[in-house]
Amino acid sequence: MFVAKVCPVIFRERNSQKEILAFRHPLAGIQLVKGTLEENEDLQAAALRELAEESGISEVAEVEFKGTLEFKEKNQIWHFFLCDVREDLPETWDFFTQDDGGLNYKFFWFALDETPSSDWHPVYQKALDFIKTDF
Repeated sequence: MFVAKVCPVIFRERNSQKEILAFRHPLAGIQLVKGTLEENEDLQAAALRELAEESGISEVAEVEFKGTLEFKEKNQIWHFFLCDVREDLPETWDFFTQDDGGLNYKFFWFALDETPSSDWHPVYQKALDFIKTDF
């Protein structure tokens, strides 16, 4: 039985370069916004909830389901959603989340044509590869 996860994705274009929203977790390296589907929760609603809970972003104009990716080694299936945010988001920001008793996430933009450093957990590197080819 796979655990269902949702991964809301936000892109922007800067200097003819496509960038994805990412953050530095204080205990677990660089990540994308992702969370667990709650009981009886709609996938899209879960993606929007996770985006708000982990980044503070709650104004999303459009949401599009983009596909799923299985992580057999983690017994998880991730459901990806492209989220169109019409507001201009800052270059970087900190967001204090209630996850794990309260953590400060440091958000930034990552260029999709860059190679992820070892600070990216292999699971998130695999997710980036999926996003680069399937979005």
